[in-house]
Amino acid sequence: MRLQMEYVIKPKSDLSLGLEELWEFRELFFFFTWRDVKIKYKQAVLGIFWAILQPLFMTVIFSTLLGKAINDQTHLPIPYPVFVLSGLLLWGIFSGGMTNAADSMIANANIIKKIYFPRLVIPLSAVLAACVDFLMALAIFFAMIVWYQVPVSGAGIWVIPLAVLQASVAAAGVGIFFAALNVKYRDFRYIIPFLMQSLMFLTPVVYPVSIADNGVVQKLLQLNPMAGALELFRGVFRDYIINWETVGASALSCAVFFTVGIFYFRKAETHFADIA
Repeated sequence: MRLQMEYVIKPKSDLSLGLEELWEFRELFFFFTWRDVKIKYKQAVLGIFWAILQPLFMTVIFSTLLGKAINDQTHLPIPYPVFVLSGLLLWGIFSGGMTNAADSMIANANIIKKIYFPRLVIPLSAVLAACVDFLMALAIFFAMIVWYQVPVSGAGIWVIPLAVLQASVAAAGVGIFFAALNVKYRDFRYIIPFLMQSLMFLTPVVYPVSIADNGVVQKLLQLNPMAGALELFRGVFRDYIINWETVGASALSCAVFFTVGIFYFRKAETHFADIA
């Protein structure tokens, strides 16, 4: 009788972040990221310009509806259109990255069933694809700074990479968590769009944290994993004073979400091929 051998391909450890393994498969990040970008704008007449038009259009709407009221209440040191565009650009990383990451395991079910590679590559590359959109939209951001003649701090330019990093980590942490849940409970693909709409207004994207008079509400806003990223990004403006308490509290929250998201994903990873 001929014996048949069975090979089980699985992660090296369920209790590690798997960073070493991710580095071994680093070329897959480029492949999946570039594929996601191409698919997103395939057969779109304006292509990558949608990454610019969307935040610009939303900036016009919010500036028209809320600009005067928020300026009167908070006395922003920078023009409101510039303030809100800075928030929308960074929010695009979180919104796009988190939404695409949450749906990425289902969208790539066929690949997951065929071959083993670190599954974290798939949702993380979805977040990187959102960062590509952000880089494209930076052009209109700097153009608006010039148009409104907003003074920029030379040293403050260096906070932009930090802000992008924190926004990416926040999107990855939440997106990875929902990616694992979405594989098992398909209801989450319908819940996530409503969740994103709610989170946008619970995040200081179109208003500053200082708009809240209640100290408890301000603390809750500071714990938002995106609050610190937004605060850092706006530190590029010379007249804007960064609230480092918000940055610290938000960074801590971001780290917690990221750690919980990855460990839950790693725990559920062994079942992806069976139920995806």
